[in-house]
Amino acid sequence: MKMDSNVKGAQKGSKYDESMYDIRCMTMNTNDDHLVSVAQIREFSKLNNCAKFKSNSSKVETYEWIDKSLGKFRYFSLKKGEKSIVKNYIMKMTGYSEGCIDKLIRRKKEFGKIFVKERTQNYFQTFYEPSDIGLLAEVANITLNQNGRALKEMFESMYKDFNDMRFEKLSKISVSHLYNLKKTHVYETKSLYYTKTNPVQRDIGIRKKPEPFGKPGYIRVDSVHQGDLDKEKGVYHINLVDEVTQGEYMICVEGISEYFLLPLLKEVLKSFPTKILGFHSDNGSEYINKTVSKLLNKMMIEQTKSRSRKTNDNALVEGKNGAIVRKYMGYGHIPKSEASKINTFYQEYLNPYLNYHRFCGFATDYVDEKGKVKKVYETYMTPIQKLLSISNCEQYFKEGITRELLEQQSRSENHFESAKKVFVERQNLFKNIKRI
Repeated sequence: MKMDSNVKGAQKGSKYDESMYDIRCMTMNTNDDHLVSVAQIREFSKLNNCAKFKSNSSKVETYEWIDKSLGKFRYFSLKKGEKSIVKNYIMKMTGYSEGCIDKLIRRKKEFGKIFVKERTQNYFQTFYEPSDIGLLAEVANITLNQNGRALKEMFESMYKDFNDMRFEKLSKISVSHLYNLKKTHVYETKSLYYTKTNPVQRDIGIRKKPEPFGKPGYIRVDSVHQGDLDKEKGVYHINLVDEVTQGEYMICVEGISEYFLLPLLKEVLKSFPTKILGFHSDNGSEYINKTVSKLLNKMMIEQTKSRSRKTNDNALVEGKNGAIVRKYMGYGHIPKSEASKINTFYQEYLNPYLNYHRFCGFATDYVDEKGKVKKVYETYMTPIQKLLSISNCEQYFKEGITRELLEQQSRSENHFESAKKVFVERQNLFKNIKRI
């Protein structure tokens, strides 16, 4: 058995001759066949107190040597003190710890031989390769970390509807395991975040929660302010969401006064593929005013507003503010002069993606034996898919809109490419935005 011997005591000025004992970093072949008794081991250990041995042999060879040594010195028939001498000798020659040697001695006593145990630990075959995890990270990045169920539906659609073979494995993934992959090192290395309304009395709008009864065309609207900086107001985002289909259209304005808001509000209401039947907002003056009321009355749209202490009246669009507006536009201040650039980004890239390619969760109501309603989000579709799934949906379409036209637009580009385009254009947008 090959051993490395490092002599620590051979220093200049010691009783040892440096020229005779300078064998540090020296490899030698050790043959201990001449050691046949415990007394010889004791003497050998005394002579080599200054040396430190380290085995260069394989694990199998070392185990065979330990097994042979225990048998040669009849370890189990020795007295306690003699056993200690033999054990210390084996530890010195192999470099193994005392605990490791004790374990091997027990194995020798139990089985009569020391052997290397085979690996018996169960392990699972790797199904998702680093390339699949990398693709998951890429999609999560460009969709700004959309929830796992929506990503799964997107993967299935990319594979089944668009025949993109890159998503074959990911199309079969469970939502829970999708989050497991997000914890892996591969994913982490590829991954790229209240003021009370004062009550007022106005006769404009009906104070009630709108009841669409499954009909599309009931719009929830809310404003999102992009912050102030040194008393300089930022842009405002106007978010409009269909309550039934979750179809979503956004615009960006310099201010929420009638001068800025009204022209764009007219245009965005025309963007919805269905007839607009209801317009619901909170009690903010940007919507509860005579000008907006006159516009809605002219278009024969019912105007409603949130009730006091009923926080769920406008919860849908407020949830979208966090999931869409803040994820894509952030919280930092953006000057009012950049509103036109943002509005172009919305109209050309983000709005088409949100309506034709972004999967949304739709709740199913379950009533238990006590009459309590539980909402379960088990259905995920894009807003256009949800619209087309409504029976006799054609009756809600605006003039010039057909099922074939909507299906053609939804298939003109796959979900992944649309999300990627939005991601790239969003980066370009923030590069071109001038900060104060």
